[in-house]
Amino acid sequence: MNEQTINETKIEGRNAVLEAFRAGKTVDKLFVLDGCQDGPVRTIVREAKKGDTILNFVTKERLDQLSETGKHQGVIAITAAYNYVEVDDILEAAKAKGEDPFIVLLDGIEDPHNLGAIIRTANLAGAHGVIIPKHRAVGLTATVAKTSAGALNYTPVAKVTNLVQTMKELKDKGLWFACADMDGEIMYNLNLKGPIGLVIGSEGDGVSRLVKENCDFVASIPMKGQIDSLNASVAMGILAYEIVRQRG
Repeated sequence: MNEQTINETKIEGRNAVLEAFRAGKTVDKLFVLDGCQDGPVRTIVREAKKGDTILNFVTKERLDQLSETGKHQGVIAITAAYNYVEVDDILEAAKAKGEDPFIVLLDGIEDPHNLGAIIRTANLAGAHGVIIPKHRAVGLTATVAKTSAGALNYTPVAKVTNLVQTMKELKDKGLWFACADMDGEIMYNLNLKGPIGLVIGSEGDGVSRLVKENCDFVASIPMKGQIDSLNASVAMGILAYEIVRQRG
């Protein structure tokens, strides 16, 4: 992948935001003055709904807090620090290397430092890409890019609306899924070879019920200490390298 900027951009003002959408920029979040229904704002909202932009209708006070110019005109857009790819692009990356797909799927990771660390480890473990959900999860912010230590230049990230539906589509293409959960089978007892999706849950709640139900295996990490949970990025790293070990 070509090197890209690590600076997310805040765009303010109706004309500037509309031009960003029309120029094809990846807008992660759009903040709109709640109740504002004039023509230009409706056009901006319509453009946002065409893609994966998260819409937030907020008070003027909140917009004023976010604004760096004081001239937001009721709309502020946050563009991604890096461009997202399609899920098929990740599969193509595996095919180009002649390898079984190895994809990391994240179910609601909200901490940008965790996401950046996961992307960094995914790159080092040879994963072909990372998939994140559109809602209730952090996107590719500047903090994520910095924490990834350059890995975002080489490890593609796709953002999807429905993680379960994406998993079902990938199953049809030959992948199977293992998720991390303390109630699962010890990872050393599982066959983690072949086309695989490794699913890591959120920092607080773990893997959601529907996502877990669509996994083929539930893997647990043996723990000997007095506490019963690992940081999400650490858990991902341990399981990713068990996959590396089994692949040989």
